[in-house]
Amino acid sequence: MRIGIDVRYLSHGLLGGVHTYEAQLIPMLVNLASDHRIFLYADTKRPFELSDLPPHVTLRRLPWRNGLSTFYHDLLMHRAMAQDHLDLVHFPANYGFAPACARTLVTLHDQINILPWTAIVSGHQKDPRTIAMMTYLHWCTCSALRRADFIITVSEYARQQIARHSGFDIRKISAVPHAPTPDLRRVDDGDELASVRQKYGLTRPFVLADGIKNPAVLIRAWQQLPAALRNSHAVVFFSRRTDPPAVAVRAADSGMAHLLIQPPRSDLIALYSQAKAFVFPSLLEGFGIPILEAMTCGAPVIASNRGAIPEIAGQAAWLVDADDDRTLAAYLTRLLTSPAEAHRLQTRGFERAAQFSWPDTARRTLDCYQRALVADPCPITS
Repeated sequence: MRIGIDVRYLSHGLLGGVHTYEAQLIPMLVNLASDHRIFLYADTKRPFELSDLPPHVTLRRLPWRNGLSTFYHDLLMHRAMAQDHLDLVHFPANYGFAPACARTLVTLHDQINILPWTAIVSGHQKDPRTIAMMTYLHWCTCSALRRADFIITVSEYARQQIARHSGFDIRKISAVPHAPTPDLRRVDDGDELASVRQKYGLTRPFVLADGIKNPAVLIRAWQQLPAALRNSHAVVFFSRRTDPPAVAVRAADSGMAHLLIQPPRSDLIALYSQAKAFVFPSLLEGFGIPILEAMTCGAPVIASNRGAIPEIAGQAAWLVDADDDRTLAAYLTRLLTSPAEAHRLQTRGFERAAQFSWPDTARRTLDCYQRALVADPCPITS
């Protein structure tokens, strides 16, 4: 099989879930698919992140001159791909357009881009540039799915939602989960842990939470804890964005919580490793990788019961409705006052996280390539 893969996320210097997906999947897939010819399509915006590619892999570097180059390659990359006579093209970042001679497989990470346009641009205030970009991504994704032969997504929940909102034949959508990255581990070195606590001024045991994932419910729950627990423990929010929700900023300004903006990955791993609990009351997740990150590092997990979270957490987390601060407060009280319960959740978390691996993700992805080659055309049913 001659396989083409759009890997521009590995030449853009980007961070985030799609970048992690490509950075972990592509090396595994390349090693697994040694009997196939693989063509990787990057651009020249930044140095390509992978090196020492084996002989069965060809890297194509498409010229990048300015911001418009991204749109040009989005829409016209198929011209360069056509010269390689591909059997199948994989677009790992939600959309893409293959040459007519090749089958198309798209990894759609969630249903957001294919919701009705009004639902996508509604909600919190957005500037014209953001609305324009969301409109463009909506058009690209919907257009790509009309031409696609197969879809990979990250969870059964996402699979059902994509079929519902797109009309794509659900038999041609496969849920292939992600996995924790290899750098994740439980840190046991006391000096390393103490150094991170000192760096951020953490003098008490703490509960860790993602500051952009519905922090308000944790703040409300924390206020309901017994005074002795509030005084002996702290809340630590971390944020991957430089503009976390105002409620998290106010909690930090008032001294109720710590707020860490874009902490280094090594620091976050150390924080996971010593957190008394990791609280993830997200309103909606297509997967929920922070849950597996926390479990891998040994943090007991309390999470919401929405989206794909129950599917990913299994029996290894306590689940609560994302708006239910009273139950969350009860769970926190129970967890922070019972070392036996904390140890039980930690053990289950280790076991659950170990069930996800990138080699397995690569194997299942290659299986999807084979299925895409024999898929019937015209997958959109409505």
